Parts: sequence; C-alpha cells; structure tokens
Amino acid sequence: MSSTQGARSLDTSRPHSARMYDFYLGGKDHFPVDKQAAEAVAEAYPGIFTCARENRAFMHRATRVLAQEHGIRQWLDIGTGIPTEPNVHQVAQSVVPDARVVYADNDPLVLKYAERLMRSTPQGRTTYIEADVNDPDALLNAPELAEVLDLSRPVALSLNALMHFITDARDPYGIVDRLMAALPAGSALALSHCTPDFDPPTWEKVTDIYTGGGTPVQFRSQQDVARFFDGLDLLTPGVTVGHRWRPDLPAGPDAPTDAQVSLWAGVGIKA
Repeated sequence: MSSTQGARSLDTSRPHSARMYDFYLGGKDHFPVDKQAAEAVAEAYPGIFTCARENRAFMHRATRVLAQEHGIRQWLDIGTGIPTEPNVHQVAQSVVPDARVVYADNDPLVLKYAERLMRSTPQGRTTYIEADVNDPDALLNAPELAEVLDLSRPVALSLNALMHFITDARDPYGIVDRLMAALPAGSALALSHCTPDFDPPTWEKVTDIYTGGGTPVQFRSQQDVARFFDGLDLLTPGVTVGHRWRPDLPAGPDAPTDAQVSLWAGVGIKA
C-alpha cells in the first residue's frame, strides 16, 4: 500500500505509507520508523506481505491484459510509490514497445527515485510528474503529462492500492470520476483496494496503526470498491480478490487465502 499523501520535504520522524510498502515488498528504501510501523502492521496482519505481492502481481496482469486484448498504449499511474521492478512501463513495453506511461506521486522520496522510472524503450516514452490525486485537475493539466499522453486516445488509469488512503471526506468517487471523465472511450480503470471484509477486527488494528502514524486510511467493502467502476464495463471476473483476477496459473495447494490477500481488484472499460 502506498499513498500520495506526505510532506513536501523528506520527513523521517514518522512512518510513511510508501516506505512501509517498500518494506512489505522486501525493499531497502525505508527508515527505522517505517520498519517499526510496518512490523506492527505485520504483527496484527501477517498477510500484509502476501497482500503487497499480490497487489503487484495484479498490476502486472492487468497491464498485460489491457495491452494485449484492449489495444491500450498509454497509462497514467497515480500513487506510483517507490519504484519496484518490473514497473508499469516495463510490463507494458514488454508487450507493446511504443507504450507511453506517466507516473504521478507527490512524495519527495518517490521523486528521489524517479530516475528509475525513466528507462523507456526507444519507441515509447515515460515521465514522472509531481502531483496529488486529491487535485485531479492540476494533475491532468500538468504540462509534462501532455508531452507524453494524448488524451484524445485511450488511456489506462492505474490506481493500485491508493484509494484506501482517500477517506470519504475527500470525495474519492468524485476524484476517480473526474479523472475518468478526462479520458476518451476505450480508456480503462485498473484499481486495487484493501478491504476489511474477511477479517474486520484485524483491519481495525491496521487502520489504527496507519491513522496513529499520521496517515488516515479507509479500507472498503467489495460493494464500496465496486462503486469506483460505476458507468464502466467491468472485465470478467469483475471485482474480485486480487489473486483471483485472471491468474496466470490455476490455484495450487500453496495459494493464499482470501483473508491473507484482503485486496479487491478490478478493471473496467469506458464505453
């Protein structure tokens, strides 16, 4: 889970969701305060490592499906977080070398590592913009975005493990509607979102840890996550647990449980 919320300067005095997510994925771009908070989450919810891995795997599969089966050649990935390879542009360009990807985040730590996001194929383009999902108009009007994406052609809006950091007070559905309204028919929304549905007491503890660390969160039910896709044509299998969205292989005996993953995921196409 990563968030675009954060101070403009690098604050190492309190945990940050992007650095905690890096810890869950086994990265090294975090500080002791992040490790402490992430370990507290893991103690309450040991499945957090599985959740983070399955979130990445869903992003990879959704990106490939949109490129291979729906002709998408452009991506807007918001709440990028600290780069972890392969990232969206690497997955997309492995299928369509001319894919164009704009990454957006407002975390200064992500900005520090943004150079990792710029290694595009010669045929494609990538760029990084400092922007906040809470201000969709400023994000959409960023000149760097216009240099890479043609908003008259379909774009995949990628919101991976982001919207649970946008509480209802910040109008999350309005934000997604505004972003999708700027994209033409044939565009897509690929979204994943943590959920308390399978273990409410555990996720109440996780909520307390994030909120207590200065990052408000709101984990949502399947019904509430499905609302983000209102007006879009959901691809099969609809809004489902992350590892069940078009898995590459049939589930084996070591497959995670729904409670371990605790992540709703879906992809919708704008008609």
